[in-house]
Amino acid sequence: MPTIVNLLIAFVLLKILFKQEFHSRPLDHGVPVTCDTRFMQICQCSLGILITLIAANIVLSLSGSGVLVTLPVIALCAAAPILLLSNQRLKVIQNIDWCTLVFFAAMFVLMASVWQSGFFQSFVNSSMVSSVPLILTTSVIISQFISNVPFVALFQPMIMQAGGSTGQLITLAAGSTIAGNLTILGAASNVIIIQNAEKQGETLTFWEFARVGVPLTVIQVVVYWVFLAFV
Repeated sequence: MPTIVNLLIAFVLLKILFKQEFHSRPLDHGVPVTCDTRFMQICQCSLGILITLIAANIVLSLSGSGVLVTLPVIALCAAAPILLLSNQRLKVIQNIDWCTLVFFAAMFVLMASVWQSGFFQSFVNSSMVSSVPLILTTSVIISQFISNVPFVALFQPMIMQAGGSTGQLITLAAGSTIAGNLTILGAASNVIIIQNAEKQGETLTFWEFARVGVPLTVIQVVVYWVFLAFV
């Protein structure tokens, strides 16, 4: 429910601040591309595998069986039909955004190093990993300096070591997600999207993002607290 409410809030806020971008003109889809029927069917197969495995993972998680399909297995199984059966496999591999993959891989290597060094843990006290308000606040603020995904990679183990509850983990998930709306630096995905937009001749400045992100984040935090008050 909070997610749906926040999506509606984001839509309304964007429509108010970027009213000129919302118009009734039909979209220009350009020249239709000739469809490779066989490749399309293979892609549909991959998509079906992806959806099935994700659904299976959700069911297994809710059943409490303790058996889960890991994310790497899901990704590899979904990619297998395209890599094994398609005659466009080389073109697909060449078009993969390898820079982004290296970026994320290096990010997690760095976070593992920071964790093993104990540097991050030295700045965190017990109240920061046990208090729901502090978890939310810390998630939003610190994510602006190291991005939300690395922050979760460092902060979640500390919450678990302190005997974290479901509510604390949900708050971490909510806070780190909300953090991505505050500024561009709050989420690596923001940087990646803007980087790819710049390749197409478009850009979004830090202040243009913050003009929407700051009020949106404030509203989202309030919505989350209202949700907690009624749960």
